[in-house]
Amino acid sequence: MWRLFPAILVLFTTVNTMAQNNPSSLVSRVDHLVYATPNLDQGIAEIEKLLGIKATPGGQHPGRGTKNALVALGPTAYLEIIAPDPEQPTPKEPRSFGIDGLKHSKLVAWSMKGTNLAQLRDEAERKDVAYDEVRSGGRQRPDGISLSWQVIIPAVPEAEGILPFFIDWGTSAHPAETAVKGARLVSIRAEHPNAKIVERILNKLGIDLPVTQGPTPALIAVIECPKGRVELK
Repeated sequence: MWRLFPAILVLFTTVNTMAQNNPSSLVSRVDHLVYATPNLDQGIAEIEKLLGIKATPGGQHPGRGTKNALVALGPTAYLEIIAPDPEQPTPKEPRSFGIDGLKHSKLVAWSMKGTNLAQLRDEAERKDVAYDEVRSGGRQRPDGISLSWQVIIPAVPEAEGILPFFIDWGTSAHPAETAVKGARLVSIRAEHPNAKIVERILNKLGIDLPVTQGPTPALIAVIECPKGRVELK
């Protein structure tokens, strides 16, 4: 998880040309997609019905009141199903991704691979795109292995979940390594009531995420799986 390699993030200032010339470049930079659900068993069942794959248990996020399950979407990419953890006390701060007020499961966020997150944050700030300070997180896998990461979260309310957060796993094993296989991320796009504004923000960071006009903010991922090519949103 996150709050969430052997790949180096291309600097914001140089990625625009590559992204425009190579449609798969964005997918290669995706670390994971976040599918939030009010109940983990419910979310696992929904994803299994859609993809034909049952997610691997991920673990608890101590102090954050959540737990997750995972489906690999490539060697260093995965789908995270995240939900409240009834075995933990209610955290002092609201749970991530608006989970506390969630009524229905949905794709709520996405992350990109990153290193030198403080530098990336400063670079974004110079482009007038705000990200919070670098935060650290961790969890323990069911096999007892501890994972840790650093992350920067966008502080751009008008993007409403469309702007990615960046994650650096450091020396930890990437979660995709132990997640159930059988799926592959093909593409990702977004919808937003103010599509042009959001697309302009993304372009400042060299993130070539297609954004079209839609009634509500939404992320849409196309995934190749045993059920064929399906859309998750």
